Amino acid sequence: MPGFLDGRTALITGSTSGLGLGYARALAAEGCAIMLNGFGEADAIEEARAGLESDFGVTALYNDADMRMPDQVTAMVDDATDRLGKVDILINNAGMQHRAPAEDFPPEIWDDMLAVNLSAPFHATRAVLPQMKERDWGRIINTASTNALVASPNIVGYTATKHGILGMTKAVALETARTGVTCNAICPGTVRTGLSEHRIDTYAAERGKPKEDVLQDYLEQKEPYHQPMSRFITIEEIAAAAVYLCSDAGAAMRGAAFTVDGGWTAR
Repeated sequence: MPGFLDGRTALITGSTSGLGLGYARALAAEGCAIMLNGFGEADAIEEARAGLESDFGVTALYNDADMRMPDQVTAMVDDATDRLGKVDILINNAGMQHRAPAEDFPPEIWDDMLAVNLSAPFHATRAVLPQMKERDWGRIINTASTNALVASPNIVGYTATKHGILGMTKAVALETARTGVTCNAICPGTVRTGLSEHRIDTYAAERGKPKEDVLQDYLEQKEPYHQPMSRFITIEEIAAAAVYLCSDAGAAMRGAAFTVDGGWTAR
């Protein structure tokens, strides 16, 4: 039985594992063809790509564009358009993280983080908007964070870029408000993926305990990373938000910071 995204196509950056792959699987389950992007072992990437095709009967492709390189980002959009026929859905999900006080934050990592977390979504959005506007239908979803709304210490680059991506989301949403193209941001709390493991590693190291022994304490701490729900949010819960935003029911969502954060930003 076809899903409601049958005939649609999606380009998802940073989708060879973790949350990005979760997005891919959730959209593919609704019949959407997928272009994956990201780094990783070639065999693992091929397994993920082939799994989408075998599990959901959709076309699944892969592009290895480096999000630090603007020309590769725009070429990736062209490649997805050529090989899938169009790009209906763009999910800007690729991201990087680094922990350090502002005075110790390496400038070269700051530059890479701006490129991956903020500039790449701009270049991909800029490249895909004309065709979406021409068809009068499109969905642009940016993976932001609770740190797009509130700050946390020792992640100045991440906080700055996530605030920036939310601003970009709002601007694009206003520019497309009278079209069939929407632009929104999903703001997850703590999802246990590779990008969030650094926080848990630091928390465990500061206490001299194995990681698995501090997980509950980590979730229940009051500051600076407070998730009142007291459990990790699942990839499937975040991916479900993307499915909603891609549906007809999500057509009035414009420039939203869609929080799925276990109450983090409610306090």
